[in-house]
Amino acid sequence: MINVIRPLSAALLLLGAGFSTSALAHNPMCECKAIDAEQIKCTGGFSDGSGAPGVTLDVIGYDETILVPGKLGADSTLTFKKPGAEFYVLFDAGPGHVVEIDQADIETP
Repeated sequence: MINVIRPLSAALLLLGAGFSTSALAHNPMCECKAIDAEQIKCTGGFSDGSGAPGVTLDVIGYDETILVPGKLGADSTLTFKKPGAEFYVLFDAGPGHVVEIDQADIETP
């Protein structure tokens, strides 16, 4: 009986470790709002409430050219002039932590 309990305990321990790893996972979040007709402000972070200073946030044209290269500031925001061409915003905190926001989804005042 002891031989059965030990493998079962080990399996439960590994299963519990998997759940704790999942609980620590955080998802990327990014929101962009138009300040006025010319300026857009984006704020990035993670679902656990942490900010994202220094994370790449690029404004990219539909032809895949980078229109505004950027990184989030110390306050996890980036403000930029609205491009004349169609664009989307790419928040890129690394593999599995990417958010795209199309210009049509940016809130206007």
